[in-house]
Amino acid sequence: MLPIIFIIPIVQLLILSYAVTFEIKSIRLSITDNDNTVASRRLAGHFRSSPFYNIVGESADQRDGAEMLHNGSAHQMIVLLPGFEKALAKGQPAHVQIVTDAINGSAAALMNAYTLQIIGDYNREILAEVSPQAGMPVKLTWSYWFNPQLDYKTYMVPGILVLLVTIIGMFLSGMNVVREKELGTIEQINVTPIRKHQFIAGKLIPFWIIALFELAIGLLVARLVFSIPILGNIFLIFVVASVYLFVVMGIGLFISTLTNTQQQSMFISWFVLVIFILMSGLFTPAESMPQWAQNLNIINPIAYFISIIRMIMLKGSGIHDIMIPLIILAGYGSAVLSLSVWRYRKTI
Repeated sequence: MLPIIFIIPIVQLLILSYAVTFEIKSIRLSITDNDNTVASRRLAGHFRSSPFYNIVGESADQRDGAEMLHNGSAHQMIVLLPGFEKALAKGQPAHVQIVTDAINGSAAALMNAYTLQIIGDYNREILAEVSPQAGMPVKLTWSYWFNPQLDYKTYMVPGILVLLVTIIGMFLSGMNVVREKELGTIEQINVTPIRKHQFIAGKLIPFWIIALFELAIGLLVARLVFSIPILGNIFLIFVVASVYLFVVMGIGLFISTLTNTQQQSMFISWFVLVIFILMSGLFTPAESMPQWAQNLNIINPIAYFISIIRMIMLKGSGIHDIMIPLIILAGYGSAVLSLSVWRYRKTI
């Protein structure tokens, strides 16, 4: 248990915060220039100068780019069709073909958005050259709230902190009671005058304290290593974490009362945890899931805590902003702990 308690969470935080990202920073691009004019080479130059693109092939034959898409050496292919410069000179639409490897739909959508933005910038340059006096009818200004630098670590680290305390809570509490069964000491405990709720509390409180300690270390690492802002009340984070831990530990304890070996407990805990994590909104927005999945997410405690901790850390939300999910977690914790105490069968 010691490596699980002290090593896994910190390694998880340090590695996943850097590795788990949906940002597209190196798009392998193949350019097919069938026009080979100043205008077509100028557009191709926009892609070469972009930090998001890595030009892996340039050819006048479209089949070369298609082959690179097929064998995976290119993510995207841009085809500049013949007559590109002539169409621009006449003020007519010039056609550009974009072919994207869309096996990963989310990545394909991002790559397409980057490409369209570069082509849009090029289009505005052409319009400005044709009519220098023409200005933009609407001047746009924008700002990014809560994550001004659009740093994906700012989004991921709070969620990974939730996983940190969840692993401590669910796995260790899930293995605790069943370990007594494997060692044969559960019978000795059962013949003592200790009550069921006292036994459950004794199994729960030590790991509850350890998990809060791990959360404190995780917040310190998030602030010092990743420079994640903590705009809200840090005491409020621990209040919510305390309630949340009763939920996941209660689930773990309930699983341990149903199983006879630590291996069984680990398998069932992992099965439940994987579903909760993938549906929690940690990696993908919960709003993008089908409606039935969003309805099922009502019983997902990880989804509540991830939403709350992001609100507190990044938005500076107060108790009034998180009251409803906090009440739901408190009710959830009371129900699952009561179920664990009821399910534990003690014979004297």
